[in-house]
Amino acid sequence: MTFLSLAGRCFYLQLLKNDHYLNRKQLWGRVTQKPQRGVILDCRGRMLAASSRIRTIFAEPRVIKDPKSTSTKLASILDMGAHEICKLIMESKNPGFAKIKVGAGLEQCSAAGEIYGIGIQSDWQRHYPMRHLAAHIVGFTSVDNRGLGGIELQYDEELCGLGAQNIFFADALRRPIRRSSLVARRSSGGSRVMGHEPRDGVGIILTLDASIQQFARAELVKQYESYEAESAVAIVAEPKTGAILAMVSLPDFDPRDARSAEPNNLRNRAICDPFEPGSVLKPIVAAIAIDAGAVGRDEKIFCEYGDYRGRGFGRIGEYGNHKFGDLAVREVLVVSSNIGMAKIGQKLGRDKLYNGLRLFGFGKKVGIDLPGEDKGLLWPARRWTGYSVTRIPYGQEISVTALQLVRAFCILANGGRLVRPYVVKAIVGNNGEIIKLKRPPPAVGYVVKPEVAEWIVTEALVGVVNEGTGKKVRLEKWQVFGKTGTANIAKSDERGYSDSDYVASFVAGAPAAEPAVVVLVSIYKPNVKLGKGYTGGTVAAPVAAGILEKTLNYLEKRQGR
Repeated sequence: MTFLSLAGRCFYLQLLKNDHYLNRKQLWGRVTQKPQRGVILDCRGRMLAASSRIRTIFAEPRVIKDPKSTSTKLASILDMGAHEICKLIMESKNPGFAKIKVGAGLEQCSAAGEIYGIGIQSDWQRHYPMRHLAAHIVGFTSVDNRGLGGIELQYDEELCGLGAQNIFFADALRRPIRRSSLVARRSSGGSRVMGHEPRDGVGIILTLDASIQQFARAELVKQYESYEAESAVAIVAEPKTGAILAMVSLPDFDPRDARSAEPNNLRNRAICDPFEPGSVLKPIVAAIAIDAGAVGRDEKIFCEYGDYRGRGFGRIGEYGNHKFGDLAVREVLVVSSNIGMAKIGQKLGRDKLYNGLRLFGFGKKVGIDLPGEDKGLLWPARRWTGYSVTRIPYGQEISVTALQLVRAFCILANGGRLVRPYVVKAIVGNNGEIIKLKRPPPAVGYVVKPEVAEWIVTEALVGVVNEGTGKKVRLEKWQVFGKTGTANIAKSDERGYSDSDYVASFVAGAPAAEPAVVVLVSIYKPNVKLGKGYTGGTVAAPVAAGILEKTLNYLEKRQGR
């Protein structure tokens, strides 16, 4: 009779109530299979970010009846004190998990897994071998390996891959009874897809060159610290392609410990901090005016001997109280005359100036493949005043990002053709095959006529370096072109500009006849109390010269010249 009752009960539970118990969630356990996050490489295959397997040995306190005995067995395997292990088990606030050792070896894990109540957890740890070097470009991840900045954030879905879950039938203590063949994969959007194995993330190859990045960062750090500046940026770009070879933002951070960094240090100032550019904008406006026929290359502009006044635009003076008379456009740029540029702005007119600046990309995002880009500020022409048309030509009443300035000078260096900067060169699959080349298609059309762009670069901007405010960027081996910029920073608490806070900038390129690179350096708030100067020609130009020289030498060696 007893046997018949037991058989009937089994029949009832296993057949009649089978679906009921199979669907009870507490009887199912899940083991998550996390994919390996994809690598990030520089343009020459050097590692910028990668993930490696890390194994954690843990205890489950609620199933361990004799912690001392378990600790003694585990101690000899892990080369840890038994008392230390016992303390971790006994004092754990989580009855299901007490971390014992992180980064355990395979043999240790295999031996420890034989002890009842001890488990192995496998995960991935993100590594950034170059640390600060390219922190703002590469970015960083959270503790659960999700991208939180830079390329890690921009391409998080591609890098993180697709995970899976192994589902097994478990007893009351969550021990596996039998493993299900069912595998559940979860996409980044959270949807559940059945019957698929996990897939590792893809690799990202950047246009960044770690060697050029090191040149730029080393030169910038030296000046940034020497002048006790608040921040600084440097960008190196190929003018013909728009490829970013280096991008530095200071202060920076170590992506391995980004959570401990100052929040402001995580910001990539090269793309998200707009500022008034000052005189570095002058060549762009001059190119627009010549291209539109508003002014001739040889036309003389009377610069009022340093004192230009008029109804609707107030008074305009020159830096250092210089007194200039008649100047041609080239001379206006060489000596960096504010009055000469103001008059060029008046000749050009509000609408043509606004439209020209928009064509060069100001007032809108460049569209680089990085998160957090700012579009700067260029007011619509309908909101301009007499002040606007005379101040914008020498870099006031407009805010730009460092990246926008680099793009504008790349356009000039590329014969007037439109250029779109980018930092991702290719996406590579796990088998090493290129999935997608990210290089933007060749630009169609011109922003300004080729002969105008060439004249600005090879005549006017070469003159700035050889004869004018950019002499500190001259190099013996190459003819450099460039433009200085020193902009007063607007006061935050009242109208007007500060007399002690400046942005010192220099944008340069070389060789002038066939530009290989364009370099921007911008240093924010150099300490004027040091008495060492604060202008673009003094503070930023030497940095640009150092970056240019090292980069051009490096590129020559790479090409085997």
